[in-house]
Amino acid sequence: MLAPMQGVTDHTMRALLTELGGIDRCVTEFIRIGGQLLPPRVFHRICPELAEGGRTASGVPVYVQLLGGQPGPMADNAARCAELGAAGIDLNFGCPARTVNRSDGGAIILREPERVRAIVSAVRAAVDPATPVSVKIRLGFEDRSRFLDNVAAVAEAGAAELVIHARTKRDGYRPPAYWEEIAVARDTVKLPIIANGEIWSPDQARRCRELSGCEDLMLGRGALCRPDLPRLIAGAAQGQAAPPLTWDDILPLLRRFLALNLARYDHHYVGNPLKQWLLYLRSYFPQGAVLFEALKRLQDPAAIDALLTCQPPLQPAAVA
Repeated sequence: MLAPMQGVTDHTMRALLTELGGIDRCVTEFIRIGGQLLPPRVFHRICPELAEGGRTASGVPVYVQLLGGQPGPMADNAARCAELGAAGIDLNFGCPARTVNRSDGGAIILREPERVRAIVSAVRAAVDPATPVSVKIRLGFEDRSRFLDNVAAVAEAGAAELVIHARTKRDGYRPPAYWEEIAVARDTVKLPIIANGEIWSPDQARRCRELSGCEDLMLGRGALCRPDLPRLIAGAAQGQAAPPLTWDDILPLLRRFLALNLARYDHHYVGNPLKQWLLYLRSYFPQGAVLFEALKRLQDPAAIDALLTCQPPLQPAAVA
């Protein structure tokens, strides 16, 4: 599964990455739920795939993620989202951002498992039984003391499955991820569980599966740094060694990404998502750092596209 990453894995990135294969499901960036029922346009803005049956152009289902701390509004908005055609509803109890936590959303709710239960129960009751309701949590907020309480709350409230990011809010995104803690959760509930956190290669995916006991995985930053990582992991699980993408394969993807953004966003800003993606790509492809430096001040889409198609290709040796 492709993880929701605010400001990063929007519908254009979802479209591009699902074209490459290996991804069975996506989750949108979160929609913040306050005390009101949001208009349909908000859901369509975050999830344009609603107009296509809740799937990407490649046919991959997209769940819409909601974030909030009040059962009633969360349930009402989940019902509207389901009516608009979402493939599923996902509830965010994992975001560690301070601004989100201060606004009664994300990981801070893990301090109160009874609230987790109330929110999940309300949402489950509000949507058609055929609409899956999934939940994403961390191991806890400050520590892991309520971890199993939260796992039990999610299961008892009727969620279809649970994604566990194997770190606490305090851990943030610092390695390691404690995959073995997920195995403890699997021993306590029958709920399907998906492992998430620090999966950067097929070998790490294999190790995560061994320690967590989970077959299903959610990938975030790893899939941005290595766009073919989902496909490589899927191939490795089937005993098939697929050839990894090279930088020459990445350049056409960057042009495709630029084109996708041109179709949806103001031309003055379409280069920004591409520059942001290069910041991820450069951690695996040294050429990404060179290209980022070359285009970071460009705003004209034509100039950016011309740079992406320039010959000879940029070489990593140019990195200072």
